[in-house]
Amino acid sequence: MAGKGQTKRKDKDRIVLKKGECQRSNGTYHFCWTDKIGKRHFIYAPTLEELREKEAAIEKDKLDGIKAEARYVTINELFDLWCQLKRGLKNNTFENYKYMYNTFVRPNFGKLRISTLKKSDVKRFYNHLADERGLQASTIDSVHTVLHQVLNMAVDDNYIRNNPSENVLKELKQSHVFKTEKRRGLTKPEQELLLDFLRNHHIYNHWYPIFAVMVGTGLRVGEVTGLRWCDIDLEEGIIDINHTLVYYDHRDPNSKQGCYFNVHTPKTEAGKRQVPMLGFVKEAFLLEREYQQLIGLERKVTIDGYTDFIFLNRDGGTFYQGSLNKTIRRIIRDCNDEVLQKGEENPVLLPHFSCHSLRHTFTTRMCEAGVNIKVMQDTLGHADISTTLNIYADVTRELKREEFAGLDSFFKGEVTSEGTSKTAEKGKKRSRKLTA
Repeated sequence: MAGKGQTKRKDKDRIVLKKGECQRSNGTYHFCWTDKIGKRHFIYAPTLEELREKEAAIEKDKLDGIKAEARYVTINELFDLWCQLKRGLKNNTFENYKYMYNTFVRPNFGKLRISTLKKSDVKRFYNHLADERGLQASTIDSVHTVLHQVLNMAVDDNYIRNNPSENVLKELKQSHVFKTEKRRGLTKPEQELLLDFLRNHHIYNHWYPIFAVMVGTGLRVGEVTGLRWCDIDLEEGIIDINHTLVYYDHRDPNSKQGCYFNVHTPKTEAGKRQVPMLGFVKEAFLLEREYQQLIGLERKVTIDGYTDFIFLNRDGGTFYQGSLNKTIRRIIRDCNDEVLQKGEENPVLLPHFSCHSLRHTFTTRMCEAGVNIKVMQDTLGHADISTTLNIYADVTRELKREEFAGLDSFFKGEVTSEGTSKTAEKGKKRSRKLTA
């Protein structure tokens, strides 16, 4: 209230103005206030009525503990703050978060003010990524992972009341019905076709060792490419997994330029493990050593002090997932061409697969062989057994379906003396097959 004898400020329409309110020379209004650290802030409106609506919103924010001075902070500014404060992430994970944000969020969506952000804005943004930019569900999922964390921080620090990205990704997946191909390992015939083709082909035979090791160990790509000769004991038949090789191609101007490698410890403690060698895996290591000696390959590459890597390209450098997947695509093409030229009826062909599919292939073989679930978890390096159980459930479900398809055929046999004998013979043959 104004003191005794103090003149109350009024606008041109003789309406008394509150503290902090002022009418400008062009007839519009502004309101000024000072935050806790002494910084002045202004809001503007064309009419006094609209100005006071904004003042009421600021007052409500104050009562709710929301930072009124943060009304003009952008999502990009909050992400930069999140980057400064975030701890406990592996460097490759953190770099991937930054890449996803800077590529898809920062240019446009990230410029929005956090105080004005609504759930519909986030939904519209995700729809844009799916419909206009044609991103896969997995990529949008990665974008959501980092954006959701940034907005959670905004809620925790009282910039906003609720996280507007909550449940938006789930709704997007339901509405778009993304077609995602279920990941599966190679069947046993497909696996045999792949390894036989690599072993015997005059162009691709030097690729046999690395892909045979993937099929026979279930190691992650970075674990295979990062293997050194000192990590394997050929005499005892043991592979020691104690680090992983990470490849960066983000070209972040704030860090190293271009593409580069780093050596990291495994993502979790469970990743540090020892994997027994199967016979053909040991053979693959010996073939790789023999091949490198034959061509006189020099192992000069050093990454973060690590040297003597097992799998090297012809220039003596290490491999990364992108280059290996590109090679797999050529292998699929040429292998299937060779099979089709034989003109066999219903031939086995290689499906589309990737490096990670070979890890799933090994897991499938373990399930088929009845390997103990805890042994599977330890061998694969899963920190949470639920991950192993989910894979196990998927594989065994497929096996059960195949077995019951045969059982269905058995029950459909004709109930005649001749038909009964035929059905019985089919059953005996199937029993012998299952026993074998």
